[in-house]
Amino acid sequence: LGETQIISAQRPAHPLGKSIASVALLAHILVSKYADALPLYRLEQILKRYGGSITRTTMANWIIRLDDVFMPLMNLLREHQLSGSYLQGDETRIQVLKEDGKPATSDKWMWLIRGGPPDQPAVLFEYDTSRSEAVPSRLLDGYEGVLQTDGYAGYNKVCRDNNITRIGCWDHARRKFIDASKASPAKKKGEKVSKADVAIGKIRKHYVIEDRIKKLKAEQKTEQRQQLSKPVLDDLKDWLEKNIRRVPKDSLTWIAINYTLNQWDLLIGYCDDGSLNISNALAENAIRPFAVGRRNWLFSDTPRGAKASATCYSLIETAKANGLEPFKYLHYVLKNIAQADTVEKYEALLPWNMK
Repeated sequence: LGETQIISAQRPAHPLGKSIASVALLAHILVSKYADALPLYRLEQILKRYGGSITRTTMANWIIRLDDVFMPLMNLLREHQLSGSYLQGDETRIQVLKEDGKPATSDKWMWLIRGGPPDQPAVLFEYDTSRSEAVPSRLLDGYEGVLQTDGYAGYNKVCRDNNITRIGCWDHARRKFIDASKASPAKKKGEKVSKADVAIGKIRKHYVIEDRIKKLKAEQKTEQRQQLSKPVLDDLKDWLEKNIRRVPKDSLTWIAINYTLNQWDLLIGYCDDGSLNISNALAENAIRPFAVGRRNWLFSDTPRGAKASATCYSLIETAKANGLEPFKYLHYVLKNIAQADTVEKYEALLPWNMK
């Protein structure tokens, strides 16, 4: 009888090298925490019900290790994003317990930049301990185009240094008047509406126009904004300039009027280009899943964990912005990224190149 030989199949490449976690499980963990806002301790309990014995510490370590695996892909997304001509920025607080030289209770920041080529948007999160102007200067290094943000002055330097055209966000201006309206005493029947309510009504007209022209091409939008929006904006500005002297200084209504007038040149910037939006809503919508998750998991333990979270949110929100289901996209990336050894193979993993 001939000798029997046992031939083992070659082990598929795994993004973490040797690991008990399948790529499907890794994708499930990432989507559960960063798309569905499940804390890892809760996911640990859910898996335990199905007979799993994976601790939250193990899952956290997997996520941190994947941050290094995803880094070449993140670099390509950043380069792609900066090649566009229209970006939106936002930032929000995050608590990180073990940041060197920083108290656990001090504010750290999660930054977000959204945009790029119109049909291939990238949504990129970045963790930093600072909210200073140095952060957007680093994130937008080399970018030349339009940047839309709220009125935070931390974006001023990068706009000056990089020849970036900055525009404002009407959602932020309107929100200040809404806060003032809510703080006003309840109106009795027959009483005049508050000045904050009048301002809200005038601002609403801009949004009505935008809703009416939203399906037009960019060139047609620009023309319609010049014809329809400019007169409404001029009327609002006249009203603001007259009424800022008629409300108590430092009242919420005065603060709202003062903010709007100080931001006026930035707020009307959207009228000059039909490809621009009236508000920063796309960026705010992209950062909202992070805010929802933060209410559930409360904090990151280490800076490495916060950085890894930024990467995972980036991949998931970029997939969603490009019409992809997050689990399918992450599963595709995790299944193929271990074999990626050239720029071309990494580029094939970008959402718009997914097969």
